[in-house]
Amino acid sequence: MFPESSKLENQTVITMFILLGLSNNPYIQDFFLFLFMIIFLVTIMGNILIILVIKSELHLQTPMFFFLSHLAFVDICYSSVTVPKMLANFLTKQKTISWEGCIVQIYFTFQTACTEIFILSAMGYDRYMAICDPLHYSRYLTREICNKMVVGAWSLGFFHSMVNALPLLNLRFCSNNIIRHYACELPSLLPLSCTDTLSNYIILLISLSAISLSSFLITLVSYIYIISAVLKINSAEGRQKAFSTCSSHLIVVGLYYFTGGFCYMKPRSESFMDLDKVISIQYSILTPMLNPIIYSLKNKEIISAVEKLFRKVRPILYPRNNILRF
Repeated sequence: MFPESSKLENQTVITMFILLGLSNNPYIQDFFLFLFMIIFLVTIMGNILIILVIKSELHLQTPMFFFLSHLAFVDICYSSVTVPKMLANFLTKQKTISWEGCIVQIYFTFQTACTEIFILSAMGYDRYMAICDPLHYSRYLTREICNKMVVGAWSLGFFHSMVNALPLLNLRFCSNNIIRHYACELPSLLPLSCTDTLSNYIILLISLSAISLSSFLITLVSYIYIISAVLKINSAEGRQKAFSTCSSHLIVVGLYYFTGGFCYMKPRSESFMDLDKVISIQYSILTPMLNPIIYSLKNKEIISAVEKLFRKVRPILYPRNNILRF
């Protein structure tokens, strides 16, 4: 009477998955271990440095740097979701992850990614207010409003991740437990299920479309007004200065949207599996590392604040040199 359910009951339910990773060659794996360990350390140290510099300097207590410090914190969390497990798998023969661990990884990937998208949108709005309406900048971007925007970003990330992670508890995996990826990502996991996943794909498509379009429209509208205002500036030096304050943000947004959107919004295909892994490295591993570098190189205030911080801690790090100087 119930042939499909009886068939599922007779099959072994999988509770452990194998992550194929980036390569099976042990020499290449050793190289990747070293490479991604360096990237992870640079990511953590670079973003912590950004947070410390912004917190330590009074002249950096502005909405722009407030959002930048929160972006740095989200990047630390985002990178920590997948990289430590990937590094651990490079050291072991059995590159496995439990079903529970897979759900947790998917949940926090959605949480941090969505939060980062809306913090970037908040930074775009901040640039709009600074350039297009500077007289009301401090009125409309108070610390209370900025805090609410950050809380809103985290809340939307929580909702987005719960909507996509909770339905996974109803899925069953009976035969194929090999994930052709270095991490548990929803588009790579769903094809392995022996139960119907149509509703999961619909939820993923709707939630991603809503999150991506809303955040993208905020950023797009902000920059339409910014470009219009900058083009009205008479001096070339003034235009260049205005564009330079936005270029870092535009680079980060471009890297994030195009790579993430390509992996999640394109049709699934076996021929794109390897390309998906390469592109996902960009938005989930390289982008959190590049963000502090991009903002530091393009922002003179950050550079001077970092130099000032190093001058403060240098006597602590090199006490002998300090003694010899006297």
